[in-house]
Amino acid sequence: MKVLVTGAAGFIGTSVGKALTDSGDEVVEVDLMLARAHGSTEPPPGVRRLDVRDAVSWSGLLRGVEVVVHQAALVGLGARVSDLPAYASHNDVGTAALLSAMHDEGVARLVLASSMVVYGEGRYVCTSHGPQDPGVRGVDDLDAGRFENRCPVCGGSLEWALVDEDAPLAPRSAYAASKLAQEHYAAAWARQTGGNVVALRYHNVYGRGMPRDTPYSGVAAMFRSAVERGAAPQVFEDGGQMRDFVHVDDVARANVLATRAVGETSRGFAAYNVCSGAPVSILDVARAVAGEGRPPEVTGDYRLGDVRHVVASPGRAQRELGFRAQISPEAGLVAFRSEPLRA
Repeated sequence: MKVLVTGAAGFIGTSVGKALTDSGDEVVEVDLMLARAHGSTEPPPGVRRLDVRDAVSWSGLLRGVEVVVHQAALVGLGARVSDLPAYASHNDVGTAALLSAMHDEGVARLVLASSMVVYGEGRYVCTSHGPQDPGVRGVDDLDAGRFENRCPVCGGSLEWALVDEDAPLAPRSAYAASKLAQEHYAAAWARQTGGNVVALRYHNVYGRGMPRDTPYSGVAAMFRSAVERGAAPQVFEDGGQMRDFVHVDDVARANVLATRAVGETSRGFAAYNVCSGAPVSILDVARAVAGEGRPPEVTGDYRLGDVRHVVASPGRAQRELGFRAQISPEAGLVAFRSEPLRA
């Protein structure tokens, strides 16, 4: 099968391209090569330097392509208002241009790299009042170190629950809004053209090749960098934030499975959590990565736009894509201590 991969030189795109090639696919790889993401503007061997926002002008590359795997995106929290145009340009306009070019060339299958951030906060339950929507955490509570979401009925702390793909979508940052917009564009394209989309909502991806100390660094890489400097990993809030950490090799496998499912077992638009299914606290992630180094420091600091807990249900991906993570966070985060990072 001939597959075009955007963002192919990135952390996840590199692993996806290799997994597809290893599976016997013919892979066409493109990447804009933003210096802030890669540290270099020179594409690696086999990758063409192209901008998805100009996809209509290079749509000839799509001839004969059966599936597009769209990894290209500006990532990070997008905490500054001044970040909004960049996210809208790279993520939203880029995706729209790619979908238009696909339609022009008769390519009807898309695997879209989405994200858990489209959910905003995860699911919450009050032991007395059942499921609750806690809304956005207030600055006064955060300043006072009250980090848990509270029941809007009784004011008690809410307990987290697994988030499935039918949960309400409520992005809390510029990046999150742009990822949800990508899903909406892709779903509209599928309805208008009869195309098929599998959107993979990645949870916290880590592993070899993570960028080091850039806006594209994930928290696991930031912890690693601190350890290598001889510093204590800095943990925001109280470290009790629950997340799902999934290894990049598992993410790559999920993409291969999705290229087989889109338009076959999965039609129209369908979204899937890509996760390990093993929740872990941010403080425990820091401890696992620190190993024998300096223990993590819980700072109490916070970032507006961060959510308290978001933990995924792996069930739909297991049932419909046949995806089950093979690397547990317990083993993978320990191994990550020695996996190479990208400069």
